[in-house]
Amino acid sequence: MVERRDVLRAALGALAAGFGPAMGAPADQPATPAFSRDNVIELARSLAKKPFVSPVNDLREPFAALTYEQYVGIKMKPGAAVWSGANRGFSFEPLHRGPIFSTPVDLFVVEGGVTKRIAYDQSQFDYGGLKVPEKLPDIGFSGIRVLRARDGGAEAELALFQGASFYRACAPGQMLGASARGLAIRTADPRGEEFPAFRTFWIEKPALGDNALVIHALLDSQSVTGAYRFTLRPGEATIIDTELTLFPRADLDHIGIAGFAGASLFTPLDRRRTDDIRPAVAELNGLQMLTGANEWLWRPISNRNNLQLSSFVDANPKGFGCLMRNREIGAYQDDEQHWERRPSLWIEPLGEWGEGSVQLVEIPSESEINQNIIAYWRPKEALTAPKETSYAYRQFWCWEPPARPPLAYVTDARGGRASLPKLRRFVVVFAGEVLGDPARTASLRPALSTSPGAASNIRIYPNQQAKTCRVVFDLDPGGESFCELRLVLQSGDDPISETWLYRWTS
Repeated sequence: MVERRDVLRAALGALAAGFGPAMGAPADQPATPAFSRDNVIELARSLAKKPFVSPVNDLREPFAALTYEQYVGIKMKPGAAVWSGANRGFSFEPLHRGPIFSTPVDLFVVEGGVTKRIAYDQSQFDYGGLKVPEKLPDIGFSGIRVLRARDGGAEAELALFQGASFYRACAPGQMLGASARGLAIRTADPRGEEFPAFRTFWIEKPALGDNALVIHALLDSQSVTGAYRFTLRPGEATIIDTELTLFPRADLDHIGIAGFAGASLFTPLDRRRTDDIRPAVAELNGLQMLTGANEWLWRPISNRNNLQLSSFVDANPKGFGCLMRNREIGAYQDDEQHWERRPSLWIEPLGEWGEGSVQLVEIPSESEINQNIIAYWRPKEALTAPKETSYAYRQFWCWEPPARPPLAYVTDARGGRASLPKLRRFVVVFAGEVLGDPARTASLRPALSTSPGAASNIRIYPNQQAKTCRVVFDLDPGGESFCELRLVLQSGDDPISETWLYRWTS
C-alpha cells in the first residue's frame, strides 16, 4: 500500500529536484527556475484540486509511547544544528517526533535557489536515558527550532514551529509564551473545529551578514491548502512578516486569520483559585485593539466557568494582539514560570482586510499549561472554492508593542465582593502623561455603562503627581448571568483614555 506520506514526500522530492539551475544543461535548454514562493503557491494550488487524505501516523516504538520527561530529554547534540558555526547569524534544529508531536513534516534547505531535503540522522541526537535501536529508519521530524546568535557567540531560542499550524517566538531575555496560528477554522463552532497543519518547510539559507531568515511552509487540511512565507527579523523585538495565500477545497464561512492563543488560569479579576500563593497565573493580561476608526480598546481576559465568545466588529483594523502589561514579578510571585517574561504579541495588518471582527474565545481551564484564551480576525466574507485569497501581516513578539494608546491606558483592574452580597466591586486603574495635566483633568469624569445590570457608587481618585486615576464602582447584575462593561475617562466630552471593556460572568 502506498501511504499518503510517501506520495507527498515523492511529490516534494520531485519539487526539490526541479527548483534550481540545471547544471550541465545544453545551451539551448532553458535552466529550471530557482526556488521561490511561487513554487509553494503552485504546489498548494495543485494540492487543493485533489481530495484530502489524512497523513498517516507511522511513528513506532520507542517514540510512540514516551512520557513527557522522556520526550523533552531528546535533544540535538551540541553543534548539530543546521548552519551551526557557519557564521550565518541563524541556525535551526529539526525537532524530533514523539507522542505529542507525532505527525511528520518534511524539511528542506534552500541555498542558491536549490533545495535539499534534510534526512533524519540519529547520530545527531542525544536520547538521554532512552534506549533506541542501533539503526533507525528516516522517521522525519515534527518541526523546527530557530536559533539566533547573541553577543558572545552563544545561540538563543528565537522561534519554534511545531504542531499543526502553531508557532511561537520571543524577544531577547524572554521565555516562550503565547502561540500564533497559521490558520484557524471553526474555532469554538458547534460544527466542530478543523486543525490545518504545516506539512513541509523550506528554510532559506541567509547570506552572510543578513539579519533576516525566510521560511516557507505548505499548509494542508480537509477544507483548504495554503502557501506561507515567514520573514523573521530579530532585534529588540522579534518581527515576523507573514504572507499567505489560501486555496479552499470547500466553502468556509468561519476562518481565523493572524490568530493566537495563551494561558490564563486566574487573575485579580477572576480569582477562581484562592488557595494559591500566587496572585495571578497568566501569560497574557488582555486583548488590545486599534480599530479602523482609530479607537483604542483594552479587553482583559479571564478564565471563565463557562465558554465565552466575544465579537468586536470592525473594518480594516489597524492592529490587535495579546499583551503582557504587568511586568512586575510581584504580580505573579512565580520564580519558576516567570510569567512576567512572556512576550506580548502585537499584529499589524499589511493592506486592507475589509469588514470582519476580532473574535475572542475564553475557555474554562483547570491547568496553567492549557492555552485557553484564543483570538483571531474573522473576515465577514466567506472563502469560496476555488477562489484564492491572500493576506499579509506583521507580528511583533516584544516587551512593549510598537504602538500604544496616545492617551491614558489601563494598568490594572480588580474585581470582588462589594458591601452587599449581590453587588460586585471593581477598581480600574488608568495611567498616562495626560493625567498629570491639571488643565485636562479639571473636568475629569468616568463614562461608564453596563448592559444588562446597573452601576452605582462610582468614584474617581485622580493623582496628578503619579499621573494615574483610579475608578471604583459597584455592579448590580440584577440577577443576570453576565454584564458587558464599558469605561472610558473623559475630560468634558472628549475621551482622554483608551476604552476598557469587560464581560462579568456569574
